[in-house]
Amino acid sequence: MRKRTLPSNPKSRPVRLIAFVLAVGATAAAHAQVTAARATDAAGSEALAAELRHNTQLLLDAIAPGDVAVWDKWLDPAALQVDENDVVRGKPEILAELKPLGPGLVGHLYIDDFRIAVSDNVAVVTHEDNETLDYHGQMLRSRFRTTDTWHKTPDGWRLLGSQALAVLQDPPSVSLDHPTLCSYAGRYALTSTIVATIRCADDRLLVARKGQPERTFLPELKDVFFEPGQPRTRRIFVRDAGGRVTGFVERREARDVRWVRQPESSSQG
Repeated sequence: MRKRTLPSNPKSRPVRLIAFVLAVGATAAAHAQVTAARATDAAGSEALAAELRHNTQLLLDAIAPGDVAVWDKWLDPAALQVDENDVVRGKPEILAELKPLGPGLVGHLYIDDFRIAVSDNVAVVTHEDNETLDYHGQMLRSRFRTTDTWHKTPDGWRLLGSQALAVLQDPPSVSLDHPTLCSYAGRYALTSTIVATIRCADDRLLVARKGQPERTFLPELKDVFFEPGQPRTRRIFVRDAGGRVTGFVERREARDVRWVRQPESSSQG
């Protein structure tokens, strides 16, 4: 039988055990401190998000009645704003632009989505807002995406920068009779090697290019088509003096790319 080897100093076992317990305790305490700090930071971020969301809604509520005092309070003196029409304004111009809606107009803006990123004394907020506008008895609904920059001052958080974009939506489509819809079918060339083939199907046009997936276009008006999910782009068909389709322009942000219709006898590209 193998002889058992005893530790050189049996009394050292309690010492090692105490050291181990102390180390575990220190690690647990450090972990608890980190957890508490994170919880504090999270609570602070949530409180700031709630505060800035509240202030943002106050600003939105003040637009329809033209409440200058609300905007004057929360805007930093050096504030810059870019609105959805690409107009740049400083604080004096923003306040001068605020006026109550005219007779026959009733509007409301309310926050639908709100996100925040904070670094030291700066908070960047993006919010998507729903707008309802009763326009002389007709209800108009719009959405806007705004990015705001707030910074902390001795007087509290103030809005320093703001940029708004209109959230674009697909226009309503119309129905075209089958002969009209199919009159756009054919081959169209951008260059000698870039060719698109258009065919009609049900209430839409299907556009195919070599090596690319087929795309769908719906009629907005006669000769004007849009691609669902891409409301910034239009396909506008062009006709000659006799009414024959000779091509189309691909219009994006008021810029046109021209395609020319190919003779029916042309070979596939």
